[in-house]
Formats: sequence, C-alpha cells, structure tokens
Amino acid sequence: MKHGSLFSGIGGFDLAAEWMQWENVFHCEWNEFGQKVLKHYWPNAISYEDITKTDFSIHRGDIDILTGGFPCQPYSAAGKRLGKEDDRHLWPEMLRAIREVQPTWVVGENVLGLVNWNGGLVFEEVQADLEAEGYEVQPFVLPACAVNAPHRRDRVWFVAYSFNSRYKARRGAKEEKDGVQAVHRKKMVTREFNGTSLSSTTPNANSNGFQGRISSIEYKQSRSSQGDAQKCLPTYRRRLQFQNFPTQSPICGGDDGLPTELDGITFPKWRNESIKAFGNAIVPQVALQIFKAIQAYEATRKEM
Repeated sequence: MKHGSLFSGIGGFDLAAEWMQWENVFHCEWNEFGQKVLKHYWPNAISYEDITKTDFSIHRGDIDILTGGFPCQPYSAAGKRLGKEDDRHLWPEMLRAIREVQPTWVVGENVLGLVNWNGGLVFEEVQADLEAEGYEVQPFVLPACAVNAPHRRDRVWFVAYSFNSRYKARRGAKEEKDGVQAVHRKKMVTREFNGTSLSSTTPNANSNGFQGRISSIEYKQSRSSQGDAQKCLPTYRRRLQFQNFPTQSPICGGDDGLPTELDGITFPKWRNESIKAFGNAIVPQVALQIFKAIQAYEATRKEM
C-alpha cells in the first residue's frame, strides 16, 4: 500500500507504515527539526513543508492511505482551548488535502479533548466532513497504555474508508448513484464491521470484523482504568514494572548524546526540540494496530 502523511512531526505514522512494509510516498511538516528527522529516515519520500501552501493534486489516485495528526493545541486541556478560533485549527487544510488526494483510507488523530470541546462541535464536524466526501467513518478512543506504554495518553483516532474514492480518481469513472449500488456498498462494509454502528466511539470487542481487530490492543483493559496507567496493563506487566520498556526512541534512534546523524543540530537544540517533538508525536505502536486492521480488511475485501 502507498502512504502519505500530513502534520508528520517526527514520523510516527511513517514509522508504523514502514513496519507494515508500505511505501511512504510523501510527508508534510513545517517544523525544521521534524523536517530533518523525516528527510533523514525517509529520504526517498517527497517532503512538503507548509500544508497551507501545498497542492496535493499530483498524488490524486496514487495514495491508498492518508494520515495526519492535525494540530491538537486548540483542543488540548493543557492549552487555552480556543478551538476553531486558534490559528492552529488546521482540520480544514487536511480536508482539502483529502479532497485533492482522494485516498481510499484516511486515519486522523487528535487529543481526547476534541470529543467534548464546545459540546463535541469539531468532533462531529470531522466525521460529517468525511462523510460528505463519501467516507464511512469510525472514531475510536485508544490510549498508549493499550500497547503497554507506561503512560495513559488517551487519543481520538478517526478511521475513514471510501470504497470508490481511489477508483474514481484513478479511472475517472462516473459512478451511478442509484439506490441498488448504494445498498450493496453499505451491506459489504456492514458485513465486515459485523453490524456495529459506524458512528460509535466504542469498539465491539466481540466483533470479528474491523472493530474486533482494533480491540486486540486491549481496549477493554484501557477503558477500565480511572486514569492510572498501571491499572490498564496486564498483571504480569505491572509486576515487571516496565523493566524491559525501551529507553531509546524507536523513531529518532541513537541515545541522548550528540546527534551526529542530523547535520546542523546542536545538542541543546536537539534536546529541546526532541522533547517538544515527542510530546506532539503519535504513538506508532497504536497506529500499527490500526494499519494491521486496515490491511486485514483489504485482504478480506479482495476475496469477495
């Protein structure tokens, strides 16, 4: 599969795609430090900077999955929560990129505060916008501790799928919008999702379809916690006290010494920028589980 990422940061989605052995076609990141990291680890990918000044139409019909952790600061409980009044409210730019690229899959990520900001206004807007573009949308609340990270880090993940988007973009075909075809497509998606509501934020752990695969990252355990990351981990992991938890970044590699791999970055700048970058980054291990579910669904669909 071919993958493109927006608001790429230091490459959380790109790393997960690499683990899946997918092709990272392009990334888009305005931060200078993030650009250096991305260009170092994915030198063959096209590198864009400012999303507001980038036309992605060149990739129309050529991308299977488009991802993006659109900026969370407008909705984070740690910030001023200015929402759509914040100049970092860039969901409209991601939506424009989706229209231009027309990928089959879209995966978006944001902070949990998006769910209740202004009564869920933007949370609902994201889903409505994607549905207006022809996507079936399923939001999930998945924490980092569900993949055994030693912190909770709840995040909202939007997984959207369009049966026809890439086909129409690549072939230029004009699909008939009659009721029979619409019902057929709905039945096919519903069969894989095992009859669960596509607007629910709670995965069905008993499902054998897409949601059931997502739930394999211990969603039930994570939601039983009352904010204590230790409680949402299996007992044996608590006993180990994370003694085997990696202390080095799987993204940036190296230790905390001089960053010789990235030219032009002094140690003080590396330290400051890397702390900020990791704070903004997605957890690639969570994205990996979503990607596995997507690939499994694609394999099932091709057999139909």
